[in-house]
Amino acid sequence: MSMIIPNWNAPQNVKAFASTRFDGCSTGAYQGLNLGMHVGDDTSLVESNRIWLKQQSKMPTAPVWLNQTHSTDVVTVLEPVTNVLDADGAFTSAKGIVCSAMTADCLPVILTDTKGTQVAAVHAGWRGLAGGILENAVAKFSNLDSDNQIMAWLGPAIGKDAFEVGNDVLEAFVRFDPQAKLAFQAKAQPGKWLANMSQLATQRLMKVGVTSVTDSNLCTYADSDAFYSYRRDGITGRQATFIWLE
Repeated sequence: MSMIIPNWNAPQNVKAFASTRFDGCSTGAYQGLNLGMHVGDDTSLVESNRIWLKQQSKMPTAPVWLNQTHSTDVVTVLEPVTNVLDADGAFTSAKGIVCSAMTADCLPVILTDTKGTQVAAVHAGWRGLAGGILENAVAKFSNLDSDNQIMAWLGPAIGKDAFEVGNDVLEAFVRFDPQAKLAFQAKAQPGKWLANMSQLATQRLMKVGVTSVTDSNLCTYADSDAFYSYRRDGITGRQATFIWLE
């Protein structure tokens, strides 16, 4: 299968990847490996996609799927679950629990400690990012010291040349940190900006001590062959980013 392996230096027992829309059996606007049950696709096809993905990627268990609402909630999962959890992030310190974040432009962020004992997956839209979801995910980690630090990987998301926002988004970030304005480029039209989600996420992570941040530099909006993009297409599917401990 076609998957994106994070280009970071995570411990050997930490397994992670991001899916693409290649492969899969969804059709039409959802063409490919759509993993979103909530987007209007035939749910039997989505279920087939999910089963195929689990088999091909050799996941130890079915992923923990989240009902994502752009919240700042991060749930701790220590044993396999079959129900969908209401949260925008999942954390575990248990082996074999597959944390996931579904996206179609929002930023997927995965985290691990350098000893490979804890992992998390976060769905970071601008609201969640501004509200502190990354800080909430980092706060789940324990037993950190100079020999055990958190590292992060930023997966495929809408890029800095495509994510146009208004003053409300700029103000939501600058209110927290004036330096956030560095992640916004003014457009010719007054009150319109191009926002760099990866830069904003990196700023927030750095402020809570996460200095090892690797960006995939993959833009969902620009690559219609590989990725679903809500901004580009409106009606579309979802890819996902996964992480677990072996």
